[in-house]
Amino acid sequence: MMNNTSSHTSSHTGSFDSSRTAPASPRRRMLGTRPVGPGHPVYVTGEIGINHNGDLNNAFALIDAAAEAGCDAVKFQKRTPEICTPRDQWDVERDTPWGRMTYIDYRHRVEFGEDDYRAIGEHCAKRGIDWFASPWDVESIAFLEKFDVPAHKVASASLTDDELLRALRATGRTVILSTGMSTPKQIRHAVEVLGSENIVLCHATSTYPAKAEELNLRVINTLREEFPNVPIGYSGHETGLQTTLAAVALGAVFVERHITLDRAMWGSDQAASVEPQGLQRLVRDIRTIEESLGDGVKQVYDSELAPMRKLRRVKGVVAEEAESREPVAV
Repeated sequence: MMNNTSSHTSSHTGSFDSSRTAPASPRRRMLGTRPVGPGHPVYVTGEIGINHNGDLNNAFALIDAAAEAGCDAVKFQKRTPEICTPRDQWDVERDTPWGRMTYIDYRHRVEFGEDDYRAIGEHCAKRGIDWFASPWDVESIAFLEKFDVPAHKVASASLTDDELLRALRATGRTVILSTGMSTPKQIRHAVEVLGSENIVLCHATSTYPAKAEELNLRVINTLREEFPNVPIGYSGHETGLQTTLAAVALGAVFVERHITLDRAMWGSDQAASVEPQGLQRLVRDIRTIEESLGDGVKQVYDSELAPMRKLRRVKGVVAEEAESREPVAV
C-alpha cells in the first residue's frame, strides 16, 4: 500500500506528490485470459451501462456492435435499487419510455436479473467477447460473483465507498477503478483500501458529455508517476474520438467508452456515447496508434535504405553505423 504520511494536497485540487514511490513491480494485470499493461494490446471496453434501457435485445445488439468493432469486453452497471436509490426519491413520478412511473419502479425497469445475465453471458461467449459490470452496492457484488466475470469495475461515484471497495478486494478479482470527480487524496485512499497489486486505475472526468478543456489527459502521466506499479487507463465521457486516441498515445493501456445504438435514444448517457460506426473507427485507430508507438529505440529500417541511398548526398563520418541497420539508442 502507498504511504500517505508525506502527501500534501488541497481538499479540492492540487497535483500528486510524485516523490513518494511504491515498491517496483510489473504494471501487468489479468482480465480473464487477457494481460493488460505496457507491451500488451490496449484493452478496449464498450460501456453499455444502462443504455440498453432494460431491453435484452438492445443489450444483444450492443454486444454485437462491440464484438464487430473488435472490443475486448462490454460492461454493464448493476444496482440494487432499494439500496442505491435515496428513499425520498422512491415515490417521485417520472416520465419514461414506458409511461409515467415512480423512480423506484423505473430503477427496477432498467435492471437485468440473473436469467438476463446468463443470457448475456451466453451471447458474449458466442461473439467471443467478455463482459463485466460496475456494482454500485455490496449486494450487487454478490450477484456478479455468480458469474465468472474477468474483473469488477468501480464507477467514479463509488470511489469513496470504502465498504464497497473492501468487498471488491475480497473477491480476489482484478478491480478497475475510475477516478472522475475525485481529488488526489481520495484516489490515494481508494488505492490503499483496494491494494495496488490487483487494480487498473483509470483517469476520467465525470461530466456527460465532458468538455475537451476539462479532460486533462496529462493526468494519465501524473497517475503513472504516482502509482508506478499500477496500469493506467482512460474512461472517457466526451463526444468525438480524437481525445480518446490521444489518451492511448499518452500511454493508456485500458480504454472505456460508453456505447449506444443511437445517441438520440432515451437515457442520460446516450448523448456522451459512441455509435456502432464510430466504435469501429475508434478500435481501428487505437490498434494503428499502438502499433505506431513502437519500442522507443531509434533504428534505420530496411525500408529506409533505398531512400537513403537515393537522397543522402554526404554519407558522413558515422555512415557505416547507420547502414549496418543496428538499433541506435537515443
